[in-house]
Amino acid sequence: MSLPLVCVTLTGCTVDEMLKDAARATAVGADIVEVRLDKLWVVEQKPEPVEPTNSDSVDSRRTTYVAPIFASQSIDSVDLDSSLISFRTGIELPVILTCRPERQGGYYPGTEKQRIEILSKAIKSGVSWIDLETDIDTKERNKLVKLAGKNTKIIASNHYDESPNSPTDIVEEISEYSNSGDIIKIVFNTNGKKDALRLFDVAWRTKDSEDKLSIMGLGAGGDWTRIHAPLLNQDIVYTTMENGWHLAQQGKINTSDLKTAWELLEYN
Repeated sequence: MSLPLVCVTLTGCTVDEMLKDAARATAVGADIVEVRLDKLWVVEQKPEPVEPTNSDSVDSRRTTYVAPIFASQSIDSVDLDSSLISFRTGIELPVILTCRPERQGGYYPGTEKQRIEILSKAIKSGVSWIDLETDIDTKERNKLVKLAGKNTKIIASNHYDESPNSPTDIVEEISEYSNSGDIIKIVFNTNGKKDALRLFDVAWRTKDSEDKLSIMGLGAGGDWTRIHAPLLNQDIVYTTMENGWHLAQQGKINTSDLKTAWELLEYN
């Protein structure tokens, strides 16, 4: 049983924060890191944690997690050229450059035309991987694919702002994206066991596919396909260097915790 690539999505909203996270990812043995360029255009505002009110409850002994707020910044607040140079020279591991639009849960505040220009610059920077959403205008996406050529591999991604529907329908959608990239990444919102099982079913049905896949959820149960990715023959698993019990409710998993889980499950 071969293990998938372990990709750490870098946290932080500045180049320096991402570079520090990349160093930590390198230290724990990650295979690749994802740089979310769209997060350079936001400032993270961390709210105060909510203290528990009922000391008799086990769950209430934990401080309630409150998600941070990301405030958009002006387009000209980021020196993209300088940032790309810093990522190229300051990160040892292969890099996936992503600039996620708001329509797919990202933070980039500009127009689609401006975002396409950013993706074009990202490819020209010589990056190992580029993330290109499947819903980019076909003509523009084909130009980016041509620009990527053989030197930059493509993650063909789709982040659905909804829970997974029929596994059969999702499998059919995946087959439609077959020629869209080197790895097809599908992400749904999950809200518990029912959604998690649907995504697990999709991953199980496609585990012998010729396509290279990464199927996951965001929300409770979204980490099931990540934890069992070797069994499901997934090709890349996205993790984080963050820690905290709240990660499970977000469908995320810490990189070291994932590797420990694989050892315990004898996925090696």
